[in-house]
Amino acid sequence: MAIANKNPTRLTQFVHNTERYAAVVIIDVILFIVFSTTLSGFLSVANISNLLTGSAVLWVVSLGMTLVVISAGIDLTVASQMGLSGYMLGTLLLGGMNSWLAIIVMLIFSAVCGAVVNGFLIGKAGLNFFVVTLGSMTAFTGIVNIWSGTQTLAVNDPVVSAIGYGQFVGIPITIWVMIATFFIALYIQRWTYYGRDVYAVGGSIEAARLSGIRTSRTLVGVYTISAVCAGIAALIELGQLGAASPRVTLVLPLQAAAAVLLGGTAFTGGVGGVIGTAAGVLFIGVLQNGLGLAGVSSYWQQVVTGIILVLAVGLEPTRRKIGDIRHRRRLSIYDPDSSST
Repeated sequence: MAIANKNPTRLTQFVHNTERYAAVVIIDVILFIVFSTTLSGFLSVANISNLLTGSAVLWVVSLGMTLVVISAGIDLTVASQMGLSGYMLGTLLLGGMNSWLAIIVMLIFSAVCGAVVNGFLIGKAGLNFFVVTLGSMTAFTGIVNIWSGTQTLAVNDPVVSAIGYGQFVGIPITIWVMIATFFIALYIQRWTYYGRDVYAVGGSIEAARLSGIRTSRTLVGVYTISAVCAGIAALIELGQLGAASPRVTLVLPLQAAAAVLLGGTAFTGGVGGVIGTAAGVLFIGVLQNGLGLAGVSSYWQQVVTGIILVLAVGLEPTRRKIGDIRHRRRLSIYDPDSSST
């Protein structure tokens, strides 16, 4: 006898999505328990605060990257955009501009870079996202090095420093920024028409176009959001370091991609979300923090992160097949005839 449920879609889709990041959540818990029992200082308030604030840059960048990957793309420019935006902010502050106005100008600049360069070339001109973001990454890196003369810019601004080290009701402001960006990204993803368009474009851009979705505008939007997230991350980093560095690390885009993929967002697009990405970032953060407390060198931490990325990409097809099988079985409970289609 079939279960009487006229609208199982919401429940089954929720369970299907949850399954995609359940594994990384379980691993997060296991890692936390292992490090808590084996490392004496791991559970201290100071270390947990350092763990979270130390993951803030990766957290914010990965949230923006999530929407890009859902749209079946990737943004390799996040680190170079951070360097460019951070140096611009430092220059504005040293030039005497009001702190909040300088931050707003920097974020607008980041958005324009994401929209006009990556968004336009990928969404409007139809160029390959990998080639475009790789070229943009190289260009942005060159620009910030020419602009800065490869010199670090020391910045001592009270507002920016407060974002990096200040507290509000006993909680670091950086963590409040992390919470705010998470819920904004979650709202865009789940409760806006634009978020639904991103999923549709990632699932099949041609089908989305035929259904009336303005696919070019959607793609411009995801790369703009990713660039703004890179700008916010640059603000956090500037506050934490007290300096704007033109040095661009290539590790950050790979770590962000690892966090997104570990969180269940498929590299092929159309599925996933920021909740899983948050779990993926925490996995990397807890792992690196625990390894650091255990005395493991940063180079070996990079090796572990690289292996995780390869495993995440390699296991994705298997995980997707298993998830699809379970999804079809669950649907057959509500509609026995669906198993025969």
